[in-house]
Amino acid sequence: MTKRMIWAGLVLTALAATTLAEWPQYLGPRRDGTSPEKDLARTWPKEGPKVAWTVPLGKGYAGPAVSGGKVYVLDRKANEKDILRCFDLKSGKEEWDLAYAAPGETKSPGSRSVPVIDEKHVYTCGPFGDVYCVDKATHKAVWHKNVWTDFGGTKPPTWAVSQSPLLYGGLLIMASQTPKAGVVAYDKATGSVKWASPPLPGRVSYVSPKIVTIAGQDCLVMISAKVRARRRGGKGRRRGQGAPSQAAAKGGVFGMDPKTGKTLWRYNGWQCAIPVPNVTDIGDGRLFITGGYKAGSAMIKVEKKGEGFAVTEVYKTQAFGTHVHPAVLYKGHLYAHCTTNTGRTDGMVCMDLDGNVKWKTGKSPLFDKGGLLLADGLLFSVDGKKGILYLIEPNPEAFKPLAKAKLLDTNRCWAPLALSDGRLLIRDQKQMRCVIVR
Repeated sequence: MTKRMIWAGLVLTALAATTLAEWPQYLGPRRDGTSPEKDLARTWPKEGPKVAWTVPLGKGYAGPAVSGGKVYVLDRKANEKDILRCFDLKSGKEEWDLAYAAPGETKSPGSRSVPVIDEKHVYTCGPFGDVYCVDKATHKAVWHKNVWTDFGGTKPPTWAVSQSPLLYGGLLIMASQTPKAGVVAYDKATGSVKWASPPLPGRVSYVSPKIVTIAGQDCLVMISAKVRARRRGGKGRRRGQGAPSQAAAKGGVFGMDPKTGKTLWRYNGWQCAIPVPNVTDIGDGRLFITGGYKAGSAMIKVEKKGEGFAVTEVYKTQAFGTHVHPAVLYKGHLYAHCTTNTGRTDGMVCMDLDGNVKWKTGKSPLFDKGGLLLADGLLFSVDGKKGILYLIEPNPEAFKPLAKAKLLDTNRCWAPLALSDGRLLIRDQKQMRCVIVR
C-alpha cells in the first residue's frame, strides 16, 4: 500500500467520522431516532451533565438539526413571523438568522418542524406551509414556496402544518395533504415541482414522510388520518365537503415511489384520528405503525410480488401506542413513550417484535410525550411534562435508569432531540440547551 493510499484512507475515515457526528434532519442521520455516536458517558454527576449553553426561544415544538458544527432551528415570534436561527454548536453563539412574515396562530401555537441540511443549503417548512431553501454561506433565501396554499389549502390544519422536510437525491419532499396534492416533491435546487401525488384519502395528519427500502426498492412512506365520526355541528368532515364515502373516510399508510409519487402499496387496517409518528422500519419488509388517540399499534409486512407489492397484517395491539414520537428499535425490542391525551398513562414501554409488552413505567416516570433518542446503547429520554432528562439502559428485563437531571423549566417539552459530537440538544417552551453527554 502506497503512502498516498494510506493518506486517502485516513482522509476518508476522518470524513466518515465527521458525517457520523451530524444530525442533519428530523430524527437524525437515518431518520429513525438513532445516532451512531460512541464513547458516551454512562453516569452523570449528581447535579447532572454539564450544560454547555442555553439560548432563549419562542414557544414551540421544533427540534434542531446539526451540520458542520452549526445548529439550525426554526423559531417563531408569536402571530408575526418564522425565524431560521443558526448557532455555533460549541459556544451557543448565534451567528445569523433569516426571518419572514408569517402572521396568524393555530392551536398550541409555535414552531413545529425540524430543518433538513445538505452541503450548501438549509430547508425549512413553517407552521403555515412556507418552504424555504436558504444558502448556508450567504444566509439568504434561494427559493420560497408554500406547500399548503400553493396546492389549494385554505384554513391551516388545526395544529398547523407540521412537516419536517425530507431530502431524497435531488428532491425535497413533504406532504401537502390538500385538495390538490397528497405529497409533493420539489427540485431542491430551484423549488420547481417535480411531482405531486393525488390527494390522500382521509384527513390531514401531522406525519412527516420517511424512506424505507423493501426488496431493494426505496419506498416513501406517508400516513393520513381517518375522518372522525360526525359530531354536533358537523365537525369531523373535511372542510368544504359533504359526508365522505366509506373509502374516503379512512386514512391509510401509503408506500410511494419517491421518484414519481406513484402509490406502490397501501394498508388501511390501522386508523388514527390524529397520527403524528411515522413508521419504525424493523427490516425484512416489516413496518411498525403506532399512534395516539386510542389507535394502538400494528405490525405489517410488505413484500414484492411480481411487479407490485403485497401487504400482510402481522398483528395489531392496544397495549402499545405513542402520541408524538416513533418507537425506537434496539436489539429486537421497541421502546417508546406511551402516554397520550386520551387516557393512556403507560409511560415508557418496552415491547418485543411479537407484540408482547415486557415492561412499562406507568406514571413513575410518566414520560409525557417527551423526546427520545438512542445512541451507543443508551436511551436519552425527556419527561415532556416535568423537563427531566433521563439516561437509560435499554433492557427488556426491566426499566433501568442510569441517571437523571432536571434541565428544562416548562411543560410540553415535546420537541425531538438532537445529538452531535457528544452534545445533546433539548428544548422546552422558552429555551434550547446544549448538554455534554460524552
